[in-house]
This record gives sequence, C-alpha cells and structure tokens, in this order.
Amino acid sequence: MSVQEQIVAREARHAVILCHPDPHSFNRAIADRYCEEVHAAGQDVVLRDLYAMHFDPVLQAAERPTLPNPIRFGDVTAERNILWGCDVFVLIYPIWFGSPPAMMKGYVERVFGAGVSPHNVREQTRGDLLGDKRLLSFTTSAMSGPWLAQEGQELGLSAVFDDYIVHAFGMHSREHKRFALITGKTGRNTAATYLCDVAQQAQRTCAQIAFGEEALRRDPQLARRFSR
Repeated sequence: MSVQEQIVAREARHAVILCHPDPHSFNRAIADRYCEEVHAAGQDVVLRDLYAMHFDPVLQAAERPTLPNPIRFGDVTAERNILWGCDVFVLIYPIWFGSPPAMMKGYVERVFGAGVSPHNVREQTRGDLLGDKRLLSFTTSAMSGPWLAQEGQELGLSAVFDDYIVHAFGMHSREHKRFALITGKTGRNTAATYLCDVAQQAQRTCAQIAFGEEALRRDPQLARRFSR
C-alpha cells in the first residue's frame, strides 16, 4: 500500500453499534472481529455496546421531532458527538420476533432521528450525522435461513428497517449480512466460518471507504490490501 493510500485509510472511521444483552454472545464476537479488522486496516473504529452503556431507548415527549422546538437531551448530544465524522455505521443485533431489539429501535429513534422532521424524511434530506454515509448490518437468528425466507423475514426487515434508515437519513448505501441458526449449540467450525465472513466484509468495507466503489469494481483485489 502506498503512503497516499495509507493516509486515506487512516482518516476513515467506523461506528459499530452492538445491541445484545449477553456480553459473551456471538453478536459480541461479530463486533469484536469487525473492530479488529478495521484496526488492522489502519482505520479508526468506535464501539457502542448499548446494553453495556445502559442506553435509554425511550423517546420522551419533549424529544419528538414533530415539535417546533424539540429538546435534545444530554445523553443524545454526547452520543452524536462520539459518532461525529464516521463514514460507516455498522448495526449488529439479533432478530427477535421479526425485528431488531427494542433498544436498537430506540437508538435509531433518539440518536439517529434527533432533529429529523417528517419533512426531512419525505425529502430524503442528507443530515449532518448520517447524510451520504454507509449502513452495514450484521444480524443473527436462531431460526434457519429457509424458515426466515418462507416467513418473508429478509425482505420485510430490509424494507422496514434497512431501506427506511437509508432513505430517511439520506445515507449512501446499505449492505446486510445474515447469520442463521445461531444458538447455544452452534458449532465452533460454523462460528469460525461466519466470523471469517465478518472479516472479509470488514476488509471490503474498508476498501470501499479508502478507494471508492468505482476503483473497487475495477480492481476487486484492492480489498486484499487490508487482509491480514
């Protein structure tokens, strides 16, 4: 990697937002592996573990963005300051009863949605925090892939959560990696294979940010420059 490419890589920043109550969960392993790969690529990453933070997901009446002058509470301001300048937002969570955990939904409402009015959503206004940035999601489920497909889970979640977030906040693009049959009985080989997928996605995302989509399409091997 040239000196110029290294400088570009170091300037990039990833926000990894983890939502799982078990500190030893596979979701946590996904977050840790992603962060390790980003650091190895010479890029910056900030991890936000919502349960460890005791994040309050409850949107208060005074915060509603439909109000003329909604209040922005201190915890939201502090969180947005931490996320400021990130190039990609990585959401990691289990699928519970067909949707993200309530805490993740509350994070989107309170932090991502702070100051975003219905007019902004309709016009797909590019906000100062998320505008033109990337969305990457990793989700796990105890159910099988065929069962999830039969229930319309993939298309449904993509439409009501991924696509909506991208459009509502004027983001650049979105990708979603799904891991099925994640239970206490998941074998080590399966877990290792999934974590290898996480590492490859992290390397690809680092390359997308560092070199741009067009350059990566011309030369897919650019992502290998970030592999260990």
